[in-house]
Amino acid sequence: MRLGIISDTHNLLRPEVFEIFKGVDRILHAGDIGEPEILLELETIAPVTAVWGNTDDFEMRARVPETVETSIDGFAFLLVHGHQLGSPTPEGINQRWPDAEVIIYGHTHRPLLTIVDQVVTVMNPGGAGPLRFGLPPSVGIMELEAGIPPRARLVPLE
Repeated sequence: MRLGIISDTHNLLRPEVFEIFKGVDRILHAGDIGEPEILLELETIAPVTAVWGNTDDFEMRARVPETVETSIDGFAFLLVHGHQLGSPTPEGINQRWPDAEVIIYGHTHRPLLTIVDQVVTVMNPGGAGPLRFGLPPSVGIMELEAGIPPRARLVPLE
């Protein structure tokens, strides 16, 4: 299974996301989405699972949950924005949700791909929307295969 990982669109879906996510089986959006049209546009690519972030309004909060804990291809996934921890870190999120094998979060706009506790894959795809904090926009791609640790990469946006 191939996943498109995105966060912090803040109401801007850059055109290159459509090319990067071409052929993904599912999209995970880690919050600060913006208007509901962002999710509708992403759904033209693949089914979307999303959570709300601290800047999402009440309409978005009524549409999507604050956290998602689910199994994807046999892996225990956590999808969360990260604002719940103030300044989230992979270790802090892992400590709060210790059953997750794969953690996807946003909030910081800092792209990150790492391993925590030797077995937990953690990805922050970075901010995909408007430039913030002087950080370049990015998204992530993750590939899942039974019996093999997730393979993932960060993809800069122009």
